[in-house]
Amino acid sequence: MIRIYTGDSLPTEEIMSREDEKTDVSAVVSEIIENVKKNGDRALYEYAERFDGGAPESLTVTKEEIDEAFAAVDKKLVAVMTEARDNIRAFHEHQVRQGFEFSGGDGVTLGQKITPVEKVGLYVPGGTASYPSTVLMNAIPAKIAGCSEIVITTPAKAGKVAPIILVAATLAGVDKIYKTGGAAAIAALAYGTETVGRVDKIVGPGNVFVAEAKRQVFGKVGIDMIAGPSEILIVADGGATAKNVAADMLSQAEHDKLATAVLVTSSEALAKEVADELERQIPLLPRAEIARASIDSRSKIIVRHSMEKVIETANEIAPEHLELCVKDPFELLPLVKNAGSIFLGYNCPEALGDYFAGPNHTLPTSGTARFSSPLSVDDFVKKSSYIHYTKDALEKVAQKIDVFAKSEGLNAHAKSATVRFEKEQIK
Repeated sequence: MIRIYTGDSLPTEEIMSREDEKTDVSAVVSEIIENVKKNGDRALYEYAERFDGGAPESLTVTKEEIDEAFAAVDKKLVAVMTEARDNIRAFHEHQVRQGFEFSGGDGVTLGQKITPVEKVGLYVPGGTASYPSTVLMNAIPAKIAGCSEIVITTPAKAGKVAPIILVAATLAGVDKIYKTGGAAAIAALAYGTETVGRVDKIVGPGNVFVAEAKRQVFGKVGIDMIAGPSEILIVADGGATAKNVAADMLSQAEHDKLATAVLVTSSEALAKEVADELERQIPLLPRAEIARASIDSRSKIIVRHSMEKVIETANEIAPEHLELCVKDPFELLPLVKNAGSIFLGYNCPEALGDYFAGPNHTLPTSGTARFSSPLSVDDFVKKSSYIHYTKDALEKVAQKIDVFAKSEGLNAHAKSATVRFEKEQIK
């Protein structure tokens, strides 16, 4: 049964509680990375044999396999995925940045140029379930950014990649797909093997081994984020429907036992109705055991005396997904400070964002929405500033640079500005 907390005296540490099951896999992951660095493809085949039910004939997915995938996947599903792709593309095209240039005075030109990350690796999980939506959400922003090569690594069960993943990758414009998973795949993307080319940035979710591998290779390559368990926070007023709120909470609780679903409301009656509704709906779910563990041990309902306090609590928690299940969500929207993605109104379930609407579903978790953002086109570009001074423009500020640099004890810095205006010594 979910816990219900009433009143405004609930300690912040209890509100913010996100204790995870800690599993130290750093040593195991370090060993895997070193093995891949040393042995390349041979190590990837060994890990596939050990963890994926058999090594594939080739690490690279062929065109024939992609054609077979399109023949195997239901045409109606392909049509829905195509429409979702178009929605995701339309949203992310609005994120494209342009460089800028301006005059900083006589003889001074300043600016910023935008350059795509050249090679990007997308990690796609392939354990108990396949997530084509993750393929679309990761690949499409990279494509829009102009990355020259986008590749996927994903486990191949008994040598075969799930057809739906191959379809999604093709719809999104991925260039190559490799049959390798886990920490070994991250190592291959970071350091390269005979088959898998080295990339500049790695994005995509994964289990604890994948997350630790991304952590360890960061610096050698860029990464998007270290994602924690999925979470949802629903802000609801008395007009919300308990059945709908409970269903939305369970949409995250079914992810895994560490997922978190929180309801914060000003209505004590709704809180009790949602608690009862959760008990009715959980046994009906195919993943009832997982949802039950999440609801009982990780989730909560918090009752506050006013909507002002409700929003204050939501901002303290800084959730991955925030639903404003209220009559006038646009009135509350300006008050939201910390959230990965925001869903407005009674008719906007979080699943709409997961699959179809267009905004990215790769979001900051574990309270990191306080300082970070959803995956976007910005994650696949670099910004470089540039400076041009004529000789006359530099001469006007050379002595100022000299003063500033010498205050830091960096005389060579100072000299580099003033040397250009020293008179030549006549021998």
